[in-house]
Amino acid sequence: MRLPRVKAEHRPYRLGHDRIRIGGSIYGIAGEISDPNGHAWAALSAMDGTRTPSDVADHLCVLFPGLRRAHATGVVDLLLRSGYFEDAAAPPPSDLSAAERERYSRNLAFFRWVDLVPRAHGWEAQVALKRARVLVLGLGGTGSHAAWALAAAGVGTIHCVDRDVVELSNLTRQALFTEADLGKPKADVVVDRLGRVNSSVHVTGETRAVESVADLSALLTGFDALALCADEPRGRDGIRIWANRACLTAGVPWAVGGYRGPLVSVGVFTADGPCYECLTATIEATTTPGVHVDLGGPGVLAPSAGISGHLTAQAVISMLAGIPATLRSHVTGINLVAPEQHVYMLHGASPECAGCATRQRGNRDGGIDA
Repeated sequence: MRLPRVKAEHRPYRLGHDRIRIGGSIYGIAGEISDPNGHAWAALSAMDGTRTPSDVADHLCVLFPGLRRAHATGVVDLLLRSGYFEDAAAPPPSDLSAAERERYSRNLAFFRWVDLVPRAHGWEAQVALKRARVLVLGLGGTGSHAAWALAAAGVGTIHCVDRDVVELSNLTRQALFTEADLGKPKADVVVDRLGRVNSSVHVTGETRAVESVADLSALLTGFDALALCADEPRGRDGIRIWANRACLTAGVPWAVGGYRGPLVSVGVFTADGPCYECLTATIEATTTPGVHVDLGGPGVLAPSAGISGHLTAQAVISMLAGIPATLRSHVTGINLVAPEQHVYMLHGASPECAGCATRQRGNRDGGIDA
């Protein structure tokens, strides 16, 4: 980093005389620094984008005559590794045009805020989104919102798949459709709408049914992530199992959004697991025999569909951008009529998981069970 400066969102402030808070007040991002001698505060104040790290160390030695140069350098290096800084000298990336940088300026501010991995210029997440290819399967309540969010965020290639046409009952929650679209294939309408939302992304679509693991595996070829927004067929040999096994074999991360009355949730499954079937095995081990996991249902309002879709899109964006870098498989969500009941679950791998066994067989013989 040539000319480090503290990111505007992480401007530090003192807590008493011997501590510093940096990273704002966002839980999980902010940090505290013990600074009994004032060395860290002086370094932070000097990191304003006009000095090199070596210059900052020299500045500390001037301010504190008894400070050894090696210690001053150590203070600067420790701060720079924290991720609260950007390089004022970094040129904009060639991957993004001036118009794209203007369009995604708010994205940059978001990623700059939440990303604590030191980067060259801060646009790395946006460049990763532009290069990414995402398959959106299902364009209903969850899928229409997720597809819009992915296009608006700048995901470079989005392929939208749904078997249905627009029906009157869809209009209560499926954001991309209007009364003029009744009877039209959803995929065709979504491609048109998203092209008008963001002409710099490549959006394609097709009207087709997915009826097996093999169907989904073929669709998934060449994509970096799956947003599963379809919930039929349900059950122990339904579309979520197909998605899990296709993604396990392909090594593709995926997210599945859903709602069941007021409960809105998203499951996030990284390429290295634990997988969806590990999750269902964990839950079913604690339930009455014969009761199976079902994250979906017919009861929905526009807000619950929107939250579901945007949670799904955020999960996909996190996986593509690598923010947070330590993202693990999990389930999260909220209960709209009991907001104190936040959903968050990390689950372990199941030693008897049929999905993971499928991945191991696929890795050995290069195929996938249909």
